[in-house]
Amino acid sequence: MYIPAFSQKIWPYLITAVHFSATLGTAIHILYKKRDTRAAAGWLGLVWFAPVLGVCLYWLFGVNRIKRRAKVRFADKQAVALPKQSDVVSPSFIENMCSGRGKNNLLKLIQMTEKLTRQPLMRGNMITPLLNGDQAYPRMLAVIEKAQYTIALCSYIFDNDSWGSRFRAALRDARQRGVEIKVLVDSVGARYSFPPITWRLRREGIEAAEFMRTILPWSFQYFNLRNHRKIMVIDGRIGFTGGMNIREGNCLGDNPRHPIQDVHFLIEGPVTAELQRAFAEDWTFTTGQVLEGDKWYPHLVTQGDGVARGISDGPDEDFDKLRKVIMAAMATAQESISIVTPYFLPDAQLISALLIAALRGVAIEIILPATSNLRMVKWASDAGLEELLQEGCRVYLSPPPFDHSKLMLVDHLWVLLGSANWDARSLALNFEFNMECYDVQLAATMGEILQEKKSSARELTLTELRSQSLILKLRNRFFRLFSPYL
Repeated sequence: MYIPAFSQKIWPYLITAVHFSATLGTAIHILYKKRDTRAAAGWLGLVWFAPVLGVCLYWLFGVNRIKRRAKVRFADKQAVALPKQSDVVSPSFIENMCSGRGKNNLLKLIQMTEKLTRQPLMRGNMITPLLNGDQAYPRMLAVIEKAQYTIALCSYIFDNDSWGSRFRAALRDARQRGVEIKVLVDSVGARYSFPPITWRLRREGIEAAEFMRTILPWSFQYFNLRNHRKIMVIDGRIGFTGGMNIREGNCLGDNPRHPIQDVHFLIEGPVTAELQRAFAEDWTFTTGQVLEGDKWYPHLVTQGDGVARGISDGPDEDFDKLRKVIMAAMATAQESISIVTPYFLPDAQLISALLIAALRGVAIEIILPATSNLRMVKWASDAGLEELLQEGCRVYLSPPPFDHSKLMLVDHLWVLLGSANWDARSLALNFEFNMECYDVQLAATMGEILQEKKSSARELTLTELRSQSLILKLRNRFFRLFSPYL
């Protein structure tokens, strides 16, 4: 085949120009997008010293496609306005609440959280912890049986098992009484059992939808952009939230094959409207239906003395709110920070905040499961514990059954509860709902629960961690590299 001499001469120049343009464009993108100077320097070095390989690797792995995909996918997600409540906390009430208890440091936390969430604190709430499905499920079913107007139920996992069938039967009976019911289950979570509970619910005439439906394998536990929230609201007045899914493993009294410890919460009072609003946003996004009117948003009266605020977090307009709230809480803590989480993979900033708090003399206790249901997450988590132990943080490993609780307690007053774990998946890639609570009685109760967990746990020492074999250390540090994706 004859190739003109002119083409033979121009091709090397074209290839060089494309090569240089791709390298330069990639370098500009790194400088513009990468805020972490170490990450930017590493990528720049790879791009300039191994241009073809570096450019390919950067565009494959260095670009945050998760956040970009979320912005595109949820661009039309409409916010549902929170009805005005008469129980919004005034600045003077907040100041008196904190000053009267010697917690003036929490004033800054309140101000920061309000700026981050743009939601007010609500007073007049009663928040009751419910241990495991043994306490939570009967209470939830009893409230469903008394529902008169509406039921909103959102869960990441809603198994089609013995307890799932009891919830399905209760919802069916409520529908027959004329109650309007909306059930939202994450598409991946719905497939933890087969057939999915949503199929059975629809057969019963119950309106059920799956959040971001997918045909990918249901057993894969590392999908992104999932709805990890757990919310139930009855008649717009009584709410439940926390970290507990609906599955038989949560009822320890039934001696399940895979037992799971957890804590859920009964919510009564004005802040219940924020649970309803979070559900309504997801329901509107998924189905296009707008929930409105008094049957969904009734006037809510005072039920207790708790002050609380809902915190919605996700890879859309709520991106990174919860992580910043947690960092603000650690920055303002003066006495103690207690953390319970099933998965502990904090990023560098969260680790730095913990270390700085420890150096300031704040007592830090972290309670983790001794054995995880996700081995790679456990290995990656173990690799990051040494530097925390070095600065005086105390880590406790709770024995089986696997503890799925998600709690944070600061200075014996501030309680953070909800669905989020301490990992990138919860704090950046999935949709979560948490609540911050300023409640002396709730904080005391949570302190007792944490103390009980700690009493049955084994403290991990720095000597024990350092005595691990080299193979185990290398394995853990290798999987630590993938912590943003675990």
